[in-house]
Amino acid sequence: MIENEHLILRELAEITPGPSGSLLDKLGDEPDGVPVVNPSDITGWNEVDSRKLRRLPHDEAGRLERFTLQRNDIVLVRQGSLGKLALIGRQLAGALYNSSCAKVRVMDDRVLPEYLSLYLSSSAMQDEMLQRALPGTVQSLNSTILGDLPVAVPPLDRQHEVVAVIADIDELALIHRETVDRLGVLKRTLLDDFMSRG
Repeated sequence: MIENEHLILRELAEITPGPSGSLLDKLGDEPDGVPVVNPSDITGWNEVDSRKLRRLPHDEAGRLERFTLQRNDIVLVRQGSLGKLALIGRQLAGALYNSSCAKVRVMDDRVLPEYLSLYLSSSAMQDEMLQRALPGTVQSLNSTILGDLPVAVPPLDRQHEVVAVIADIDELALIHRETVDRLGVLKRTLLDDFMSRG
């Protein structure tokens, strides 16, 4: 049986903390501009809720090319809600991210971005981040701490298996969440109808 490789995150990925907050001070709610991912936009399902993303005017965003996201980048919260993360999909390629986040971009073909995002979101790694966090009014993780995180890297075929199984579970969970949402709407509609009849 082939053993996992034990590496640290900086051996597998480039880690780029978000831009200074002052560079994002023209963020707004206008529909035009470049979307910026904030910690509050990252859901408990490791996805970005893009419905309320604030945007930066194109001329301001042009100066922040280093912080542009690509498909399969991981956005990881490094201040405040430590460890929350999302794997960036095609629809958010070209977006930027907040100063409270870091971009983790896989640079080594020994690891799949999908596997790495699942690995970093595991309970063990979330605990590891909290233990290593810098103390303060707001706990934080810097690039050095993130780069030193241990990563167990199984063979690629095993990574593909894990990613596929979790994707199946996520799909099932999504179906159940949608069912719950529909039942909630039905419940409110029936109650409203009942109440209006007096």
